Amino acid sequence: MKRRQILGYAGAGLATSLFASWQSQGVAQTGESLSVQWLGHTCFLFSSGKTRILVNPFRTIGCTAKYRAPKVEAGLVLISSQLLDEGSIEGLPGKPQLIYEPGVYRYNGIQVQGINTLHDRVNGRRFGNNVAWRWKQGGINILHLGGAAAPITIEQKILMGRPDVLLVPVGGGVKAYNPTEAQAAIQQLNPKLVIPTHYSTQAADSSSCDLVAVDQFLELMKGVAVRRADSDTVTLNAGSLPQKDMAIQLLSYKF
Repeated sequence: MKRRQILGYAGAGLATSLFASWQSQGVAQTGESLSVQWLGHTCFLFSSGKTRILVNPFRTIGCTAKYRAPKVEAGLVLISSQLLDEGSIEGLPGKPQLIYEPGVYRYNGIQVQGINTLHDRVNGRRFGNNVAWRWKQGGINILHLGGAAAPITIEQKILMGRPDVLLVPVGGGVKAYNPTEAQAAIQQLNPKLVIPTHYSTQAADSSSCDLVAVDQFLELMKGVAVRRADSDTVTLNAGSLPQKDMAIQLLSYKF
């Protein structure tokens, strides 16, 4: 059986087993709710109980140049690629564990699965691969697509399953879904709640990167309910998720 490692922030390895089936975990999650905080671009902090998982911290460069550096404490850091706008761990406090390769891992009673996808539309020849992350935290199935740019294959869809909460890039550019591509991925995965990522904002405007505003995605998804938070954080639980029709959750970045 193959084995994967969760790498320490300073490079120390923590061996974990590769499990054959996602459904085999059967482990109770810590806490009954999930806090989701948007730190800019594709970077989010997921907190439940004492578990804090940070996805795609970045260096302030290019499309992330005007965001604040996401220097927040987390026990686990998930990296979709080693590009600096979604894979920089410089300056993170503490000594979080780090995962950046596809595979199945266990952390703090949670099973985390990294699924290999493409980071561009030319078979990975320009930006290589992207890792989408799937795990269950606070009783909620989460799928963060990172910087996915290529259509989801049948094999990838099987691994991804049906998420409760899907984080999907919508702003386009050369290395992530545009609104039409994001819509196609959403139709395939059929999540309960969609959180758009990787789009033009006051920080990531057209002068610094080639992204479109989230409004273009919302126009394409007309008819889907939109929830707008007044802050960068939303608290979710199983009961707060849409029970019938899908919804879109927008968070507000505080500049």
